[in-house]
Amino acid sequence: MTTIYCLTPASYWATFAGKSEYVPRDYKEEGFIHATKGDNLLYKVANRVYHNFDEELLLLVIDEALVTSEIKYEQAKDKNLYPHIYGPLNVDAIVEVKTMHHTKEGWTLNFSSRI
Repeated sequence: MTTIYCLTPASYWATFAGKSEYVPRDYKEEGFIHATKGDNLLYKVANRVYHNFDEELLLLVIDEALVTSEIKYEQAKDKNLYPHIYGPLNVDAIVEVKTMHHTKEGWTLNFSSRI
């Protein structure tokens, strides 16, 4: 299994309960779903994008092979390649939902799983 990650506020994720597809808040503006791959990039993105976020943050663990929308690996301004999902994310590709934990040093992964 090839795993990619997507971060989302828990309150926003809750609005998709029982639905078959997920799209983030900025999907219409961006045209794709931002994702990341690998622990190093995960923490880098979490600490950059959600630096001042003080609500519950979730990590969607996604099996890339199960995603029905097109995934393109594209280089970002930081020169890293990131997976971008061009279309809604089918929730059956999400194999686990984990809680992130915010500390003084930044975001870390809480190893307990929601599903």
